[in-house]
Amino acid sequence: MPDIIHLLNDLVVNQIAAGEVIQRPASVVKELMDNAIDSGATEIKLLVKDAGKTLIQLSDNGCGMSPTDARMAFERHATSKIKSAEDLFLIQTKGFRGEALASIAAVAQVELKTKPASDITGTRVVIADSKVKSQEPCACPTGTQIQVKNLFYNVPARRKFLKADSVESRHIHDEFIYQALSFPEIAFSYQVDENLMYQLAPGNLKQRIVNIYGKKYQDFLIPVTPHSDVVEINGFIGKPEIAKKSKGEQILFVNRRFIRSPYLMHAVRSSYENIIPEEHLPFYILFLNIDPAQIDVNVHPTKHEIKFEDERLIYQFLKAATRFALGQFSLTPQIDFEESKPGIERLMGTGPNSFNPARSNQAPIQNTGSQVSWVQLVNPHGDPSIVPVQRDDSFAKQPEQQTEEQIQMEATDDDFRIVQFHSSYLMVQLKSGITIIDQQFAHERVLYEYYKSILNKGETQIQKLLFPQNLHLSHPDAIQLNQILPQLQKIGFEIEEFGSDSFVIHGMPAMLEGKYAEQELILRLLNQYKSNLEFELPLEENLARSMAMSSSIKRGKPLSDEEMKALVEQLFLCEIPYSNPFGKKCLFHMSIEELRKKFS
Repeated sequence: MPDIIHLLNDLVVNQIAAGEVIQRPASVVKELMDNAIDSGATEIKLLVKDAGKTLIQLSDNGCGMSPTDARMAFERHATSKIKSAEDLFLIQTKGFRGEALASIAAVAQVELKTKPASDITGTRVVIADSKVKSQEPCACPTGTQIQVKNLFYNVPARRKFLKADSVESRHIHDEFIYQALSFPEIAFSYQVDENLMYQLAPGNLKQRIVNIYGKKYQDFLIPVTPHSDVVEINGFIGKPEIAKKSKGEQILFVNRRFIRSPYLMHAVRSSYENIIPEEHLPFYILFLNIDPAQIDVNVHPTKHEIKFEDERLIYQFLKAATRFALGQFSLTPQIDFEESKPGIERLMGTGPNSFNPARSNQAPIQNTGSQVSWVQLVNPHGDPSIVPVQRDDSFAKQPEQQTEEQIQMEATDDDFRIVQFHSSYLMVQLKSGITIIDQQFAHERVLYEYYKSILNKGETQIQKLLFPQNLHLSHPDAIQLNQILPQLQKIGFEIEEFGSDSFVIHGMPAMLEGKYAEQELILRLLNQYKSNLEFELPLEENLARSMAMSSSIKRGKPLSDEEMKALVEQLFLCEIPYSNPFGKKCLFHMSIEELRKKFS
């Protein structure tokens, strides 16, 4: 039998290694920024083109490298920080020159320029396919500039499966933010194509947070500073006012490395129990400083996951530290007496509709639910294509045969009933059986088809606000909102950019008048839009889905009889009434025969 085991060549070996370390353009950014930070740089500049597929360029003013080091940095297993096996468990630095550079050079075309402060000239190295194409002296400033061009050009399968540019750009942005927050004493800049996204001056952590997330955060940050023999914790948590439903503003560092740990994140979230709504997430940027001997950072190629010697102890201390910080500030909600006046009048028996227990013949006021006009909500302009059908049409007699795809609304005043249960589901009684409808999914379907129609036609009505509302966003959210402003205007929003990541809301879609807080709705819309980016949808499709998800009624909301009837009628006017925009089932029907079988 011939020998079949052989050694792989260096290029294939490096490409296999690159598959573990370089998963996407953001992985390259992380490795290059790690190197720049460990080089002692006080200024780091990142330039990205085409979401990192065409070019990733990083410049720093660090210590630079000699000609020999510049060449050795691209060798496999070359490093400047590990000399023995014991050093693997005492790592304090992030990755100075080497280790990942060999993997990057195996899947991209790399050009390196570097010069130590003591040298007159620098060194230029060009490498591709793990082979050095040239090495020569060059003129360059002290520090290092590295260009990574045409990522995965020689591994087309990997390049093919990269996500859309918007998704890859978001990953790069997140990686930049982690590094910028971790080292606020370093100046950072970030440019995407021709747009300067961030220009961050050196400062303290609070200044860095405000520069990244916006000035509105300045008054809502609570410092966390407890120390113990086991772990030191410092950073900031947010007051309940800036808690959000979306993820992305919950960041943990261990020894200045960003980590993902659902277990430790739960410790912080549990500190906010009974302070913020269950579906909201608190804002926090927290640093844990631990003896390197008590953690293992080598359990994951990207070092985003680590192991602790005693994770339960860290959990308890983190939870206690955040609870203590929250306890130092008054978090009691303030009562708005002006807004509460009607309720106070009713309670005290002074208003016209007040309930006074002293009047024994007066029944308590019942909560009948919101009296929103659903016809206006789904069709403010009288568009005949989406006008609710009249009762005589929608409940016309149908043949006896029925399938789920042809649910009949055969009803008369005597046999048609809609009942809401658990404030979430509608049970519709028909001659042929019953239909159960999920009110949230159903309304999402109705609104989705309405917004999609508006975006295609470009016809809508704007309701001007009596008092324009100011909206201040984090820098990435401001960029995102700017990108979709033309489409938002098509569906009835009138929003004007005001500079410094601020906007002024002048108008809302007429169908939403008085039903939502303007700022809250736009924030919910943005969060939903960003979460939909993973699906790589066309812009209009993403926006229609996001608006439907953001402005729909939710489970748990009581509905009046008129609202239930309007929702059911509008659902069955939809092209696809059986599922919401994401394919989740809106309804199911059970015939009389099926019901009888259940009891047989």
